[in-house]
Amino acid sequence: MQNTDYLRFIDQTLLSDNWGKLTRYRFEYLRKDGSWQEQIREAYDRGNGVTCLLYNPETGCVLLTRQFRLPVLLNGKDPFLIETPAGLLEGANPEDRMRSELIEETGYEVSALEHLFDVHMSPGSVTEFLSFYAGTYHLKDRVGDGGGEVTEGEDIEVMHVPLKEALKMIRSGAICDAKTIMLLQERALREFTP
Repeated sequence: MQNTDYLRFIDQTLLSDNWGKLTRYRFEYLRKDGSWQEQIREAYDRGNGVTCLLYNPETGCVLLTRQFRLPVLLNGKDPFLIETPAGLLEGANPEDRMRSELIEETGYEVSALEHLFDVHMSPGSVTEFLSFYAGTYHLKDRVGDGGGEVTEGEDIEVMHVPLKEALKMIRSGAICDAKTIMLLQERALREFTP
């Protein structure tokens, strides 16, 4: 870690290095009033990722997935989350990685993807930076069953949901994943705004 004019690192301790890295940082932060304040924070780093919403103009459906998420269960919620397909970059180009994730998770191969924006999803504790894409799919684009990679513990259900229904599912709480809500709202703005 590099010191700056507003931050002086004192030490760091690796707490876990299993699925991702959890590190505790002790540092001094220069406050607006000119005083230095010692702080301790933990940051979880599991890499950067990519996500995509595919829309079918013939059917008016979006392509979503449903899968088990342990952290959601631990928070007392329904752990079978409805989401947009996504994956970790693991050193790959975001668009290339998204194409392989789409085939792996949904069974659909698409020709064109549009980069929308990049977002820090939970900057208070997680280092992840997520690239967002949109694209079009057609039923003829199906090249496999999808369902995810068994060796990665994935057991994914593929869902074709009418866009209007997906938007209602946000309000009802049936869709409560942040990246999915952002992409659905972006699609709605395209679809329903003159």
